[in-house]
Amino acid sequence: MALVKVASARGIAIPELLFWRQASTIPVILVILLTSGQMYKLRTSRLKSHAFRAVFSCIGMSSVFTAAILLSLPQASVLSFTSPFFAVLVTALILRDPVGPWRWIAVGIGFAGVLLIAQPGAEHLNPIGAVAGLTAALVVVIISYQVKDLARTDDAIACVFYLALFASLYLAVLMPFFATRHSAEDWLLLAAIGAAGLAGQYLMTVSLVHGAIATVLIMDYALLLWTTVLSVMLWDDWPHPATWLGAPLIIAAGTIITMREHRLSKQVSPVSTGIAD
Repeated sequence: MALVKVASARGIAIPELLFWRQASTIPVILVILLTSGQMYKLRTSRLKSHAFRAVFSCIGMSSVFTAAILLSLPQASVLSFTSPFFAVLVTALILRDPVGPWRWIAVGIGFAGVLLIAQPGAEHLNPIGAVAGLTAALVVVIISYQVKDLARTDDAIACVFYLALFASLYLAVLMPFFATRHSAEDWLLLAAIGAAGLAGQYLMTVSLVHGAIATVLIMDYALLLWTTVLSVMLWDDWPHPATWLGAPLIIAAGTIITMREHRLSKQVSPVSTGIAD
């Protein structure tokens, strides 16, 4: 997020940032798999599912980048914490699974925190950036379910590779309209964005393979610490007081949801869920 903010300030457009973020990971993955004799890990019979997931990933990444550019890093990170709330809404409204009062109360508390941060009409928060941040949080939930499904049959590195491949193909259509000439510093910055993105995407995919979605999403709360540190170090930009008022509510609500999900998962037999210890 910090690298994207720096790149945008240097005049690099979001579509180009997205393209190089994905395209630069393809040769890296291929070289690693070729040299280690593990190309078989890319085997899949679900190319359509990977292509469909890449559509949502492009939407999600566009939203994340837009939020990072238009908002302060702490603001963007706190809005990303709303993913567990959207996970509850998806569970109840789309999957039609029962949701108890504790999780509904937590969702209410969480969105109250969002309103405290956003304070509709306040000048400290860009409204387009806020919408982008909330959109990104919703898309993260959708992608999490997609990754969980793909991981049943495909290796984690295959999920990362085919995301990069299909997303690059989609974004290549926009490159003639947004690509510009770059200095050596710009190319180093784009390479750094690709490397950080590859590492983050792989680690997130692996965590979703081995952990419950709600548990994985709550680990994002560490993001507030890192974005605050980077925001102060790079731009001397301290979080707005409204962020400190709303963030505890959002984090508390997410923690309630995660604890409730964990308790409910213990009540279900591993045999009945098809999951072995």
